Amino acid sequence: MIANWKPNPIAPLWYQSGNDEPKGPFFQDLNVDHVKQRGPSCVATTLSMVANARGANTTPDDFKEVTNSQAPHTWSQALKPYGMQLAYCNSDLRRLEYFIDELIEMDDLFLLSFYSQDPPSDPTISGKLCTAHIVTLHRDTIYDTAKDAVNGGVMNGTDYARLERQTKRIFRVVPLYHPRCI
Repeated sequence: MIANWKPNPIAPLWYQSGNDEPKGPFFQDLNVDHVKQRGPSCVATTLSMVANARGANTTPDDFKEVTNSQAPHTWSQALKPYGMQLAYCNSDLRRLEYFIDELIEMDDLFLLSFYSQDPPSDPTISGKLCTAHIVTLHRDTIYDTAKDAVNGGVMNGTDYARLERQTKRIFRVVPLYHPRCI
């Protein structure tokens, strides 16, 4: 009866919707090589690193030309030539530590975006809200392009130093034309 309905406060990151939807994991067998970003280029560097794990030979500049760092649909479109796109996961402003175990359990490829500082509710006069960062989670390993591989740039996801940061977005990397791709 609808009168007894109550909201469900627990939503998994990835609802399995229907039997027709590919279930995954989709990208377990990748060999991700860490790349350190130069300047404020975490999105372009991350996309290049992910594409190269699929056998491409790209640079961050290739992705700077075709993406807007504030428009995830452009990121998804830029991954198409490499057989990948992005799909949003259910997430909110909770800290990454709230999501990390569930993500690792899915044993796949994800892009995790988080705020670098406590986010304000209003942008500055220039239109900037606050600094954010994006990292790659492949299976149980985080690749952070802001750090050197041996100094925190490649590590187990549950040990990542920035799990206390608030989540901005979580994307699952899905095969080309997956029903949920953006």
